[in-house]
Amino acid sequence: MLAGGAPAAALLGLLGLLVGSFLNVVIHRLPRMMEARWAADCAELHSAEAAPAPAPAPSTEPYNLMVPRSRCPHCGHCIRWFENIPVLSYLALGAKCSQCKSPIGFRYPAIELISAALFAWCGWYWGASWSALAWCGFSAAVLALAFIDWDTTLLPDDITLPLVWAGLCGAALGLTGIPLASALWGAVTGYLSLWLVYWGFKLLTGKEGMGYGDFKLFAAFGAWFGWQALLPVILMASVLGAVVGIGIKLLGRLREGGYVPFGPFLALAGLTTMVLGPSAMLAAVGL
Repeated sequence: MLAGGAPAAALLGLLGLLVGSFLNVVIHRLPRMMEARWAADCAELHSAEAAPAPAPAPSTEPYNLMVPRSRCPHCGHCIRWFENIPVLSYLALGAKCSQCKSPIGFRYPAIELISAALFAWCGWYWGASWSALAWCGFSAAVLALAFIDWDTTLLPDDITLPLVWAGLCGAALGLTGIPLASALWGAVTGYLSLWLVYWGFKLLTGKEGMGYGDFKLFAAFGAWFGWQALLPVILMASVLGAVVGIGIKLLGRLREGGYVPFGPFLALAGLTTMVLGPSAMLAAVGL
């Protein structure tokens, strides 16, 4: 560990609170931005194939990760800056909108606190270093992917693909502690292994057991941890997914279609591997 573990943990923990607040925006808006792009592409394709007809006018109001400003989903109240301070505003407002008094879900401060904890751990373990910042970026991306997939069963390419490349670049620059060859083969093995499982399951059952986003997320873990860590990661994710899936089924809380997204369990296994280290995960399964 480099010098400055405790100060770096405090500073990065504070940064994690701020990043966690932004992740709440990403988790909420990115799927909607993707849906808007798909709708625009479909409308363009339909207008090109069908008889000439006026296409629907695109919305003039920009909608992205920066604008418009966040609003209460119940009354439309524009959230002011002092109502958007991570965790503190939630407590000061009594977990209610200042305007309509509708409850604010605990998930918002929870994501901020989880992000802060992960960033603080990176600062504590790697100290004041570029490696710490690299793993903070990894934590933020995986955390956002976990919640997006849980909400929508989507793992956006906008996050998974940059995460793969970041892992390979981090290995090349010596930021992750993983040899570049191991990271490269980790990405290849991670993608192809789940791709083969997907097609095997589909040929046997005629159903799709997972999405392509899972392949890309697993490839990203291979790039960040090396190919050797993939087996314990997938074993942990599978056990977690099975336990939670059975529990949800017994409680009668399965979603329509009876599916449970796999991405959140992959994400939890990946974050656990980051905290414990690939060597500890390998030892846990006797490798």
